[in-house]
Amino acid sequence: MCGFAGFLDRNRQAGTDAMTTSVFAMVDTLHHRGPDDRGAWVDAEAGLALGFRRLAIVDLSPEGHQPMSSAGGRYVLAFNGEIYNHIELRRELQAVRTIPFRGHSDTEVMLAAFEQWGPERAVERFVGMFAFALWDRHERTLRLARDRIGEKPLYYGQAAGGLVFGSELKALRAYSGFRGDLDREALSLYMRFGYVPAPYSIYRNIRKLPPGTIVTIRDAVALPEPVPYWSAQDASQAGIAMPFKGTETEAIDRLETLLRRAVGLQMVADVPLGAFLSGGIDSSTIVALMQEQSTRPVKTFTIGFDEVGYNEAVHAESVAHHLGTEHTELYVTAAEAREVIPRLPILYDEPFADPSAIPTFLVAQLARRHVTVSLSGDGGDELFGGYPWYPRTASVWGKVRRLPRVLRRQSAGVLAGLAGGESRVPTRPGSVGRTNRFATRDRLHKLASILGRSAEPEDVHWVLLSKWDDRMPVVLGAAGDTPIPRDWEAQPGHGDVARRLMLTDLRTYLPGDILAKVDRAGMGVSLETRAPFLDHRVVEFALRVQTGLKLRGGSGKWLLRQVLDRHVPRALIERPKMGFSVPVGAWLRGPLRAWADDLLAEERLRHEGFLDPLPIRRRWEEHLSGGRNWEGHLWHALMFQAWLAA
Repeated sequence: MCGFAGFLDRNRQAGTDAMTTSVFAMVDTLHHRGPDDRGAWVDAEAGLALGFRRLAIVDLSPEGHQPMSSAGGRYVLAFNGEIYNHIELRRELQAVRTIPFRGHSDTEVMLAAFEQWGPERAVERFVGMFAFALWDRHERTLRLARDRIGEKPLYYGQAAGGLVFGSELKALRAYSGFRGDLDREALSLYMRFGYVPAPYSIYRNIRKLPPGTIVTIRDAVALPEPVPYWSAQDASQAGIAMPFKGTETEAIDRLETLLRRAVGLQMVADVPLGAFLSGGIDSSTIVALMQEQSTRPVKTFTIGFDEVGYNEAVHAESVAHHLGTEHTELYVTAAEAREVIPRLPILYDEPFADPSAIPTFLVAQLARRHVTVSLSGDGGDELFGGYPWYPRTASVWGKVRRLPRVLRRQSAGVLAGLAGGESRVPTRPGSVGRTNRFATRDRLHKLASILGRSAEPEDVHWVLLSKWDDRMPVVLGAAGDTPIPRDWEAQPGHGDVARRLMLTDLRTYLPGDILAKVDRAGMGVSLETRAPFLDHRVVEFALRVQTGLKLRGGSGKWLLRQVLDRHVPRALIERPKMGFSVPVGAWLRGPLRAWADDLLAEERLRHEGFLDPLPIRRRWEEHLSGGRNWEGHLWHALMFQAWLAA
């Protein structure tokens, strides 16, 4: 787990020393991703510079130094991540190559694979998480690639007439001539979803490389479109065409076998290793399979809170005791949690509004005091139906689809007109709910959006998960109807509704929010995080399994629960899904009020010229009065404002 950055500028006149200095300035902003070593490789004639920061995990010797050249001299590689099947690939390569390996790093295996099979065929053989920059000295081309699910980040784009790329935006900003022109369309998407989705970044000329793709760059003038080598959509279609046809017991056995293999591969490291443990289904399954394969107690970590409804530590301790792990827990005060907030804009480089970034950073910080690598349970919800919005969205869609489209559009227009009036609109007498005697404009907006946009269930999904949607425009100067990214489009006829929504989250929410959150939190403290559920063999099996083996009896993860039942008593796990968050709403009315009031001041918003003060101030005042909990909408605005001020 490391960080890299670089640039390609065919017209650059600087010599090797000046280019080396420039690329070191870029990668030194990534010291947290790689505190153990740094390196640079420059081809001044081609205008290419690669820089690297190393967190040594496998092969701690100098033989793991990057950027690394292939034995034949054709390729130069800067690589962030881990190739878990590198030992297997090494054996395969040794059988057909005469050149001996110098060390035992996975980086060297990757380079040998590129020389033996070519970059595009080689990457299909990799099992792991990765982002890399590969310079081909023969073709004078640069390839940028990202792992199948999107565990490792990679940004690239144009700056000062050249191409810049790197693991985090802070490295790109360090490039001389970089201009950070804010992309208002990306900001609109952020205000809706709480993160900036790929291929967007918060900057106009900088992109995120989508998961499972390679882009081959010959010059920095016109950037080609990335080419997929794997896609969740294709894997899902293959799963529909060839579903798993075994018995329930055979499905449980198969999933356990695949997970055990994935966990075993991800336990290989030359440094201390442990796991996050919340006591929920996902992390408990991973830890159980780790402990089964370990000769000593696995190191596990959790944090606790005194706030009721936010503390999972007691459940984690029970699971740890049953499995016999070496468990470490830390109870964090509200004040300690709030101290993380000023660090978030620096950690993420972009506006990022998932409040669970706070406890995620804290548990990563705790783990790093004891280990250098930590496994997690990320991906279980998306693969096995763990989120409550799957049945909820399916229910809403089931009602909406029965209405003729003409009637939907007419009703949407009426509701949108009502929502455009006063901040609260009276409902019929006797109506009940959280808003008691009034229906909020927010709900009318959502209902109008659902009726007006819902040609497919994914449309309902986006509306229900949005905060500031395009019917409540809040970004000044943005298009009135900001489209969702192209690859987020619905998949009509592609399985049942719950299956489609799980696939949607696997392609969007998981890489854009969850994996970005975990990567930045872990790397912010120089901790490598690994997610066995995201081994693509596990993912492809999950996409073959019928929804009835995932959602059953009103709850999700049925199949995964059966695997866990073989290792941990159901009584230790069975409880309502708690999530992993903090009481942002209460903090905004209390200790964070002055901070938020300053960031959301009307004069400040007008002067900056990005966000419309009127809807923001209205929700801020309603939140402070206790009339409505607007913590989600406000946190999106606040995290943008905090990023802007950082």
